[in-house]
Amino acid sequence: MRDIGPLSGYASVAAGGALGTLARYGIGLAVADAPGGKPLGTLGINIVGCLLIGVLTSVLHDGSHPLLRPFLATGVLGGFTTFSAYALDIDGLVATGRPVLAMLYLIGTLGAALIATVAGRRIGHRIARLRRRTG
Repeated sequence: MRDIGPLSGYASVAAGGALGTLARYGIGLAVADAPGGKPLGTLGINIVGCLLIGVLTSVLHDGSHPLLRPFLATGVLGGFTTFSAYALDIDGLVATGRPVLAMLYLIGTLGAALIATVAGRRIGHRIARLRRRTG
């Protein structure tokens, strides 16, 4: 593994975080006016992020550039997914008199995120196997 300085790592995470955050913000704006848009947008973002982190952890290998994982996983996907928006969405559902929907969203997001992460890792393992076979 190549040696990199700490500033390179910080810059990599910051650049990735900016991209992930901008993507999340753009998707949030795009779905904001749809019925149930805010919680559904956050749900979709978190599920896609979990799927992608599963793929990344399986596909990236020791020979990858040392800044790739911090840039993509911690930066892009860390900025893209959001636990605080998830909590705020649940609070908003409870505050507007929809506690059952809040509970479904709470449990459903956790379940879907776990399923997406497992699926992503399986997809990533298949991609890694195909790469090894082809060369």
